[in-house]
This record gives sequence, structure tokens and C-alpha cells, in this order.
Amino acid sequence: MAQEDPRIIELRAMRERARQAGGAERLAKQHAKHKLTARERLDLLLDPDSFNELAPFITQQSDDLNLGGERYLGDGVIIGSGQIDGRTVYVYAQDFTIHGGTLGAMQSRKICQVMDLALRNGAPIIGLIDSGGARIQEGVRSLDGYTEIFRRNAQYSGIIPQISIMLGPCAGGASYSPALTDLIIMVRQHSYMFITGPDVIRAVTGEQIDAESLGGTDIHMATSGLAHLAAAADQEALALCRRMLGYLPSNNIENPPSAPPADDPQRMDDELNVIVPLDPAVPYSMHAVVSKVVDRDSFVELQPAWACNALVGLAHMDGHSVGIVAQEPSVMAGVIDIDAADKIARFVRMCDCFNLPLLTFVDSPGFLPGVEQEHGGIIRHGAKIIYAYAEATVPKISVVTRKAYGGAYVVMNSKYLGSDINYAWPSAEIAVMGAEGAVNILFKKPIAAADDPKAERARLAENYRQHFSNPYYAAGVGAIDDIIEPRETRPRLIMALAALRDKSVATLPRKHGNIPV
Repeated sequence: MAQEDPRIIELRAMRERARQAGGAERLAKQHAKHKLTARERLDLLLDPDSFNELAPFITQQSDDLNLGGERYLGDGVIIGSGQIDGRTVYVYAQDFTIHGGTLGAMQSRKICQVMDLALRNGAPIIGLIDSGGARIQEGVRSLDGYTEIFRRNAQYSGIIPQISIMLGPCAGGASYSPALTDLIIMVRQHSYMFITGPDVIRAVTGEQIDAESLGGTDIHMATSGLAHLAAAADQEALALCRRMLGYLPSNNIENPPSAPPADDPQRMDDELNVIVPLDPAVPYSMHAVVSKVVDRDSFVELQPAWACNALVGLAHMDGHSVGIVAQEPSVMAGVIDIDAADKIARFVRMCDCFNLPLLTFVDSPGFLPGVEQEHGGIIRHGAKIIYAYAEATVPKISVVTRKAYGGAYVVMNSKYLGSDINYAWPSAEIAVMGAEGAVNILFKKPIAAADDPKAERARLAENYRQHFSNPYYAAGVGAIDDIIEPRETRPRLIMALAALRDKSVATLPRKHGNIPV
């Protein structure tokens, strides 16, 4: 028997060396933190035996500080392609066991390579991020490496889905890359994002703050609105990513994937007929409305802890992916404020990028009044919703469940903003403003001159409600296409979506619009 080629033996040894990353001791430290290694994460994210690794032998090429030390194979990131539920995806996974996952010129080259492959092949790009930030000893080359990634994040936006799974720290300028992607999934107690870390803040301001309080998962889920989904551990975050890809197409020219229908498209829920209270001041749950209309157990809410007066997420209707936008009347009466406007506008634009039809459930008394909101730019932020809906060319359907007053009626996918079909429930109130506010303006003098101003105001308000605060006036002038029983919302929406599935819109030629950011 011929002796085995020593070069093949060397290749096997080199591959094993690459698999060992920063060495057994550092791999053990990763496990001691209750974190998976980069390769373990890829094994869970991708279908079994589907990962095809690229560039495993790249090593760090420069060290401006002459620190020396071992040059690890892979240079702190693993890249390649794989399958998720049989669909091709491209991935990169930063390896914290090598230089703390910090990014240098060669790591950047690898990440850019796999991003370019994802674009050329029309496939999603998924980043598994666990990094201490820029590699200081590489100086400006490290910063240039990040810039190359940022440029691709921006240029490929809206062409292929980009998902960031935050599995560790992401500090400094590095945090701009996930901020440019479509979805961010964070892991509690393990992942952090901030521009200036706790040490810098302490040095500059003297303020004592820890990483969790500065940029942990709960901060970005509830305060900054940067993160979309949160998980308790690596395994859950990776499973969430797999689930979210089930709602998204591989690129902007494909239709979203459809699942075999698991729910009766003709299902009606009689509870919807009594879910809206007779008293317009009494709240109810829009989450309950959505769950009763979409396919059972298919709704995934995004950013659930931020701007809770607005509700956005992905769901299935008869197995087909849709985007859901709504107000939550049990929070601030569903009023639209600055954060809610940003939340809605960004989500609408994402759905339009990836051909997801939009279902909008409207119940809002208007925009939040007040000096703080006005000075904070509520006009500019509210204009984002107008821009997003007006620009969107996907099928757009709205259902007015109760209040649709003034600017809130206009921006929430109203007929003349470009909606395809507009339904209303019998409980809908579509008007410039609420009855009390309207009569105080319209009949200020007659009310003041009345023998009993309070009784006169109540009488006039009731007259106003009878005339405007019902859907029949809006339907009479064509702003509403039909008034439906709440319980028939699901089958009516499914039929409407089927009729709009081949919608085509010729857009005006332009380089791009100028959204008010």
C-alpha cells in the first residue's frame, strides 16, 4: 500500500488547527460564560452538514505595535454558505477566542467576501457577532475594514435580507453595522452594543455605569428601539433567526416563502364582534385582534417592548407571509408619538423591500400633543410614516377598528395615500377629531351663550358623533371600501390578498427619494 502523501496529512492538521480556533483553554472559557463557540453556533443555525466554509487559512497580516504573538488561522471569523430549511444563506461568525473577535483588515476582507457572494447569488446574509470591536494594533486599517462592511450594509440594503445575531459585545463604531441591517436579535446578559463604553464614560464624565445598563439587551429592546427580538441564550437566538427567515424571501425580486396552510381560511371568530367596547374611552387589546385574524400561532411581534403604543410584526395569512402594522389602544390609547412613528415607518419600508403585503389595523386618536413632542420633531417623524406608505408598492390593506382621527387617519394607510383596499368595522370613528374637541371649536359661541353650556356641549357632541363618528359617512364619500363584521375580517382579508397577489406598480424614474430622517 502506497504511503499517504504528507501534504494531505499536513492539510488535515491545518484544518484541525483552524477548528481549534484560539485553543482549548479559550474555548473552555467561552463555555464557562455559557456561550457557544462560533462553530457550535453555525452548527445550530444551519441545516445539518450544509455548511461550506471559505477562507479558513487567512491569517492576520499586520501588527503596527509589534506585539507579536501567534497568528491564528481564520483571523477571528468563520465565513461560508449553508442551508436553512433547504434555502441557501451566507454567514459569518466572529470568534471571540481569537483576539477577542476584534476586527482587522483580513477579518474585514473575509466578511466583505461573503457579503459580496450573498449579493451576487441573491441570498440572505447573517452575521453572528461576538467582538471586542476594532483591532487596536492594526490602527486605521481596522477602521477602514469596518468602513468597507458599512458600505456594503448600506448598498445591499433592500436587495438581500441582512440579519444580525448579537451573541457577545459589539463596541464602538462596530455597532453601526448591525444598526444598518434589517433585523437585530440580541441575547440577554451576553450581548451589548454601545458607541462609547463604560470605561470611556467614566473617564470623560465620571459617571459609573456597567455594560448591561449602558447597552444591554433590555436597553436596546425597550429604550433605544435598536433591537427587534431578544433571546435568553445562544440557542434561542439562533432558532429565532431560522424562524424569521421563514417569513422573508431570499432577495428583493422573489416572493416571500409560503407555508402549507395550517388554519382554515374561512375561519371566523365571534369574539371579534364584541372585542371593541361600546364606550370609546375603554381600551381593548389589538394584540388579541391580530391573533384572532392571522393564521394561528404565526404572529411574531418585533420590537415588542419599545413604543408599545404601536404594534408591528410578521405573520401568515393562509400560509402566506404578511406584515402587520397596528396601534395598541391599551397603551396611551394608541396615540402616535415620535418613537411609534419611527417604528412604523422603518417596518413598512422593510416589508416593501421584500415584497411582504401590509395589513394595517387602525385605532388611534391622533398624534401625541405637547411641547416636548413638537420640539422633538413629531412633524418630521410623522412624515416618515406618510413617506413609507406612499412609497410602498406591495399590496396594502387597512382595517379601521375604532378611532381614526385627523393625522392618524391620514398616515395609517388611508385610501388616498395609496392603500388598495380599506375596510372598517361598525365601531369605526373616522373624523378630523373627537366629538368633544370638534364642538368646542365649531360651536364655541353657541355653547357659551346657552343657558346650560354643559348640556348644550353634550347635545352638540352627540349630534357630531351621529354624523361623523361612524363609518357610513366615510364609506359614502369613498374613503372606505366596505364595512364588515369584525368576525369576517380573516376571510375577507385572505380573499383581498389573493386578489392583490399579482399587483404591479410602475414607479416614477428617480435615483432615490429624500425621506425625512
